[in-house]
Amino acid sequence: MKTIRYINRTALATAMLLVLLLTACNENYLKYDTSYNGIYFTKDTLTYSFSVSPVEYKEHVFKIPVAIMGGLSNEKRAIGYEVIEELTSAVEGEHYTIGEACILPDSITGYIPVTVYRSKLEGTYPDYTRYKLALQLVSNDCFVPTLDSLHQVRVFTFDNAIEQPEWLNSAGEKIWSLENLGVWHPLKLIKMVEYFHAIEDVLPETYIKMVKQYGENLEHISGGYPTEFKITFEKYVYAPMYEYFSNPANEEYIKSEFPDFPFDFPDPYNK
Repeated sequence: MKTIRYINRTALATAMLLVLLLTACNENYLKYDTSYNGIYFTKDTLTYSFSVSPVEYKEHVFKIPVAIMGGLSNEKRAIGYEVIEELTSAVEGEHYTIGEACILPDSITGYIPVTVYRSKLEGTYPDYTRYKLALQLVSNDCFVPTLDSLHQVRVFTFDNAIEQPEWLNSAGEKIWSLENLGVWHPLKLIKMVEYFHAIEDVLPETYIKMVKQYGENLEHISGGYPTEFKITFEKYVYAPMYEYFSNPANEEYIKSEFPDFPFDFPDPYNK
């Protein structure tokens, strides 16, 4: 009986100790949440390129994400930040503008919205200019930058570059399908991706399979030709591209945007 009583007392003491510890932890956690409002950047790499977006697409809003440490609020709270001039090459009002940066009510995340303007970005194929916008979080009436210095500064890089995709042959060499696309030019890739995305509206299940196979923007076409979906590409991608580039009504516009464009796109049904 003594042994049993000893075990029960030990178990009771252990349980009481756990309750005290949990209570203490909970009290500390609540104090931390309600009394401290810290803020920090959450994403390390911030890059954007207009790349294969349609040429008519002239601006883009890039949202630089942040998160907070502290309690929620039922009010919208402003994010404090400043531009680090010595690390920034982009010009505000010309290459970019920054919208309202805030944490929305009842949220622990928010963002700094940066609108970049395509028509103001210098450089053409193959020499594009990469622009940088460096931001640092600063204290304001709502938040104090927290964690280490690496979470308080971010450099957003953007451009209008359209690079030749990494299509590789069996030897691992970068190639471009001359037979099916003619001479490489950025506009060809732009239109190719545009028509590729349009397949989602007519053949959604096939589109999903192709994205899995080749990438969302056709980054990975083994051998430079989509052999597994040959018929689909001929009908929904190559044929519309041929029609677009061979239509005289589009020639003036194409030349105004890309004076060096080679009008050599082959007829997919008559090669």
